[in-house]
Amino acid sequence: MNESLEGKCIIVSAPSGAGKTTIVKALLRDLPALSFSISACSREPRSTEVDGKDYYFVGVEGFKKLIAEEAFIEWEEVYKNNFYGTLKEEINRIWSNKQVVVFDVDVIGGLRLKEIFSTQALSIFIQPPSIQELENRLRSRNTESEEKISMRVNKAKIELSKSSEFDVTIINEELTLAISEAKEQVLKFIEK
Repeated sequence: MNESLEGKCIIVSAPSGAGKTTIVKALLRDLPALSFSISACSREPRSTEVDGKDYYFVGVEGFKKLIAEEAFIEWEEVYKNNFYGTLKEEINRIWSNKQVVVFDVDVIGGLRLKEIFSTQALSIFIQPPSIQELENRLRSRNTESEEKISMRVNKAKIELSKSSEFDVTIINEELTLAISEAKEQVLKFIEK
């Protein structure tokens, strides 16, 4: 593996429902130099999620304990008692394998990581074609209450205003094209 890959990161952020996780999975599938940084979170897993693969599900108390132990590079309370964070040991694990770290994080977490890693990181903002389309996608998941959907849509309106703070913005109107554009940007970054 190319020695220059050590220490590089790809940060993919978006409002909930914009398609970032689908795009990240495609990048990981197609680009073997990349490795997923598994975030820790305090929430319960969704029916399809696996502990240690999708997230480290540590619960609220476990998360607060990790904060006290300074185990995170960054963390955030996204909603009340709903914490997400990046563990220092995850980054070390990936870099020790000479791979590029890939983050799938919310917008605030993405901006924090970009601030921390600076030129070592490429930050990509995945933008939905519209707020209405984002709301439709959230509804089609059938995983959230009306109240949660409303919260996510309101949060997305604020997050969209931050897109210019990322290195690259990709509008996810047609998933295949968005994946292709993301791959192109990532390859350009890791090959320089």
